[in-house]
Amino acid sequence: MQEIKRALISVSDKTGVVEFARELINFEYEIVSTGGTARTLRENGIPVTYISDVTKFPEILDGRVKTLHPKVHGGILARRSAEHLKELDENEIVPINIVAVNLYPFKETIARPGVTLEEAVENIDIGGPAMVRAAAKNNQYVVVVVNPAKYGDIINALKAGGVDAPLRMSLALEAFAHTAEYDSMIAGYLERQVRGETRFGENFFVRGGRLQKLRYGENPHQQAAFYADETAVPGTVGASRQLQGKELSFNNIVDLEAVLAAVKEFDAPAAVIAKHTNPCGAAVAASAAEAYEKALHADPVSAYGGIVGLNRELDVETASKLVNIFLEAVIAPAVSPEAQQILAEKPNLRVLECGGWDPGALSGFDIKKVSGGFLVQDLDAAADNEQEWQVVTAAKPSAEDLKELFFAWKVVKNVKSNAIVVAKGGATLGVGAGQMNRVGAAKIALEAAGSACRGAYLASDAFFPFSDTVSLAAEAGIKAIVQPGGSVRDEDSIREADARGMVMVFTGKRHFKH
Repeated sequence: MQEIKRALISVSDKTGVVEFARELINFEYEIVSTGGTARTLRENGIPVTYISDVTKFPEILDGRVKTLHPKVHGGILARRSAEHLKELDENEIVPINIVAVNLYPFKETIARPGVTLEEAVENIDIGGPAMVRAAAKNNQYVVVVVNPAKYGDIINALKAGGVDAPLRMSLALEAFAHTAEYDSMIAGYLERQVRGETRFGENFFVRGGRLQKLRYGENPHQQAAFYADETAVPGTVGASRQLQGKELSFNNIVDLEAVLAAVKEFDAPAAVIAKHTNPCGAAVAASAAEAYEKALHADPVSAYGGIVGLNRELDVETASKLVNIFLEAVIAPAVSPEAQQILAEKPNLRVLECGGWDPGALSGFDIKKVSGGFLVQDLDAAADNEQEWQVVTAAKPSAEDLKELFFAWKVVKNVKSNAIVVAKGGATLGVGAGQMNRVGAAKIALEAAGSACRGAYLASDAFFPFSDTVSLAAEAGIKAIVQPGGSVRDEDSIREADARGMVMVFTGKRHFKH
């Protein structure tokens, strides 16, 4: 049989496919193609052999069967041994040297509003994954490409004399990752549709693409990398764009997530400064610049080397304030060009632009690894409604009191448990985080606030098991407390608050953060 160099091209994503095919023609490849890909190539003057001319069998079942044929899979899977080549010759099968395939747009299909199960199932590719897996398995002899970004690598290799084994193996790995992601996406969708499991089915799939290798993890002796998953939409760290600064570290990324989650809590312009995932300063104000200034004033010592999150565009006024202190990183929905020029004065400062977010669409999963498995829960994104709060003391809060308590409650939600926040004027005064008992957390927060505690507000992420925290708060001058309630000793805390003339409000909801 006369040697023929054959490339099979069948792609949903047609980015760069015409140019790729044209280059292959220059290397004397015969192009075999299907359906829409064949039409696209022919319309651009690329000579194409239609798949039915190879199989000698028409496409059937509305195109469901076209490449599932020995003339296709024999050509892909054959080793170039004498025995296999003899079998190919006896069965008039031409070896296929390059397989360029990407799959039906299942992800885009199920993302459409109102898509039916029938429509989704019809967009499950069968022939495509079969060809990709066959070519990837036989990568010793076949080049498989699922990513249009790799077309150039293949052409450059051909120009240099051929696609070597390391590149073929790398492309095969990408191909298997592509089909694995595709299958997990289908299985996840069917889990929700068929079994009615909208959140937590029998199987849970995590898919991610590496954004960058990191210098190390939490500590220098730990290796690490950063991956983006399918939830990486605007307003997330995974979808953010670094505008300047040193390479992000593992701990930077964890802290960026913490400040972004915290600053999303507020509708008004807000700023949060965090150290080791805990807010050391948080504030709301009339502008981002004023909010940042208030947050910084809350604890300027801890803010040194901190991470800043904003929920408004980072403008010139805010940038001018940010450069006056050493900070590790700042993240905002947008950064103005003029602000970027000012921030450039601090070339090591990591500046990230994450894009805007829909406050009503904060959802997703929180995943925590444990030895031998992992835990999955909904994000703690449920809206808090102060209209549902219960005033349990004789003293009643004013509208201004409730506003202050609501601010403190939003902040304490984002502090590691046991957590206490003291706040006033839309800004934190003291934060007690991650303590083994609630009194210890309160002591830290109250001491940090100092004399500013007089007339201030205190929030606790969980109920008081005893009245000791209320007593401590009263002695410091706290005016009102917000806490979930639900302790068997709630009455002790209520009596203490009444005796001290304090306001206390129960939310009926706790916000543990471990």
